[in-house]
Amino acid sequence: MKVAVVKENAPGERRVALVPETVPRLIQAGLDVLVEAGAGDGAWFPDSAYSEAGAAIVKTDDLYKTADVILTVTRPDEAQVRRLRAGQAVFGMLSPLIDPRLARELAGKNVTAVSLDGLPRTLSRAQGMDALTSQANVAGYKAVLIAAAAYGRFFPLLITAAGTARPAKLLVLGTGVAGLQAIGTARRLGALVSGYDVRPASKGEVESLGATFIELTSVASAAGEGGYARELTEDERQAQQAELTSHIARHDVVITTAQVPGRRPPLLITEDAVKSMAAGSVIMDMGASELGGNVAGSVAGETVVTENGVTIIGAQNLPSTVPTASSSAYSRNISALLLHMTADGALKIDTGDEIQAGVVVAYDGVVVHPAVAQLIDLEGGR
Repeated sequence: MKVAVVKENAPGERRVALVPETVPRLIQAGLDVLVEAGAGDGAWFPDSAYSEAGAAIVKTDDLYKTADVILTVTRPDEAQVRRLRAGQAVFGMLSPLIDPRLARELAGKNVTAVSLDGLPRTLSRAQGMDALTSQANVAGYKAVLIAAAAYGRFFPLLITAAGTARPAKLLVLGTGVAGLQAIGTARRLGALVSGYDVRPASKGEVESLGATFIELTSVASAAGEGGYARELTEDERQAQQAELTSHIARHDVVITTAQVPGRRPPLLITEDAVKSMAAGSVIMDMGASELGGNVAGSVAGETVVTENGVTIIGAQNLPSTVPTASSSAYSRNISALLLHMTADGALKIDTGDEIQAGVVVAYDGVVVHPAVAQLIDLEGGR
C-alpha cells in the first residue's frame, strides 16, 4: 500500500500530515511512503529529511496517480478532490459535521473518507490517535503567548528600581485540553490565573495547576458525552452570562475555549461584559470560527479594539502558527490511526470497530457515518 503525504493548500496552513520521524514506523509496517515535493517546508521539514527517512519525494501528478491512501491535515480543496480516483482513501481533519458536502462528494467518487475529528475521545486505546487533543494543546499554549503580546503590561509580578508591576489577572473560560494548557502556560509566565468550566469535575484539574476555580451558583453540572460539555439551555446560558460578567470585569486577560462539535460555539462574553472591562484588557476568543465565537464582537482571524479599549482577538488555526510541534504531534496521531486500520499491508475498513465507527465517514460509495448522513438528509441533498 502506498501512503502519500500532500502539501497543504489552505491559506496560512503550515502544518504537514506526516513528519520524517514517523516515516520509518510506516515502512516497518510494510507501507511505501510518498511525499509531495515541498510538503514539509512550512513546518521546517525539508524534502531531504524525508528522503533520508526512507520516503520517496514525488511530483503532485505522480502522487495522486499512484497513492492508495492520502494523508492530509485539513480538508482537501476542490483541485485536490478532482485528482482523487475511485478506491483511494483520504485521512485528515475533514470537519464533516460542519460541512458535510465534502463527504457526499467523496462518497460519489467512491473515495473512502476518514476524519480524525470524529475519534471517540473517551476510549483509552484511542488516545494516541486523538488529533483534536494534540492540536488543542498547541492552541492553548499559543493563545497565551498571543494574549501576552497584545497585553500592554507584564504578566508576572516584577519588582524593579523603577517600581513594582503587579501580576496580570487572567481568566480561562472552558477548561478542556486547550484551557488547561492555557492555564499552565499563563502560570509559567507568572500571571494570577483563574479558570471556569460548567463541568464540576474540572475543578480538581484547574487547582492542580495552581489556578483558582470559579464556581457559579446559577448553573448546575453541564457535563456531556464524549468528553465535551453539553449545550446549556437558554435559561442556563443567561444565568451563566450574568454571573460571569462580574468575574470577567475583574480580569485583565480572558481566554475563551468553549466549542460544540458541528454547532455554533456558546456565547460566554456578552457585549455588556466587554464594556465592563478596563481599557487595555485583552480577550482571546479560541472559539471563534465561521459559525461564530464565544465573545460578542469577535471575528475569526481578526483583532478588534472596542470603543472602551478592549482588544478582542479572534483566534484562527493557532496550531498552524506552531507548525513544527503541531505537525509532529499530528503525525503520531494519524500514523497510529492508519496502522490501526491496516492489516497485512492493506487498508481494512470495519465500521463495527468503535474507533472506525467514529472516524470513517464515507466508504464504498456511501456516507456511512450516521450523524453526517443525517445532516446531508436535512440539507435535502444540496
